[in-house]
Amino acid sequence: MREILTNEVNDLMNENKPVHVIDVREVDEVKAGKIPGAMNIPLALVEFTMQDLDKSKEYILVCRSGGRSSRAALLLEERGYKVLNMVGGMDEWKGATE
Repeated sequence: MREILTNEVNDLMNENKPVHVIDVREVDEVKAGKIPGAMNIPLALVEFTMQDLDKSKEYILVCRSGGRSSRAALLLEERGYKVLNMVGGMDEWKGATE
């Protein structure tokens, strides 16, 4: 599984590069703040909604600390999606939130 650091994600966003973030935390957790533009797909629903994702895009997966997003990344990677796990999750995120 490929990984990306929080500051690297923030740099990509500041460079106005296309960044596709999927936050796999529960809805209540996301209400406290998420990376701007991130889609919220709770981990339990990833398997059932992955057909809605575009396999030509690269997705950055995020959770609170990196554990759930790594499970989601493995699941998607096994099915042919291009994914990166954001190490440290929102606990380490220093960028903007919405």
